[in-house]
Amino acid sequence: RSEAAARLSALVDEEIAQLSMPSARLQVQVTADADGVPGPHGIDEVEFLFAANSGTGMRPLHKGASGGELSRLMLALEVVLADRTTVPTLVFDEVDAGIGGKAAVEVGRRLSRLAEHAQVIAVTHLPQVAAFADHHFVVSKDDDGTVTSSAVIELDEHSRVDELARMLAGQEDSATAQAHARELL
Repeated sequence: RSEAAARLSALVDEEIAQLSMPSARLQVQVTADADGVPGPHGIDEVEFLFAANSGTGMRPLHKGASGGELSRLMLALEVVLADRTTVPTLVFDEVDAGIGGKAAVEVGRRLSRLAEHAQVIAVTHLPQVAAFADHHFVVSKDDDGTVTSSAVIELDEHSRVDELARMLAGQEDSATAQAHARELL
């Protein structure tokens, strides 16, 4: 278990470095029970420790990571474990929070890799991430002052370009944004 924990830590560190967290470190710590007697949860205690930045000490994951860091760490874990899991559907809600540019492209790439092994549903506001999807849906809200309703619409190829252009430029009718959207796809 200790050897596997060290391998997992190293593999996740490689992945999270590509997700705009170059100094982040994960340590999977395995501590054997002091008296060596198995209990209801086994003989070892396993704890995930995390440091997001250089110079910061390792802390328990629930105390040492922000929401965006947790999302990217989870993505890194899923990528590393993708060929060893049987989870049929993975849902990521704004796993790209607080990033852009190259890091967003890397998140999109990794989500696409995961989609080779499982169904991936990702909520994103970044066109660099959305462009990696095979299917796009737009979720919208309407509030008439009394009732708020939501709608989900699947986009066809033309609508995908329009939506990515809107995400890129704030408008769908920009020729430059349309060309960029087509390039992303």
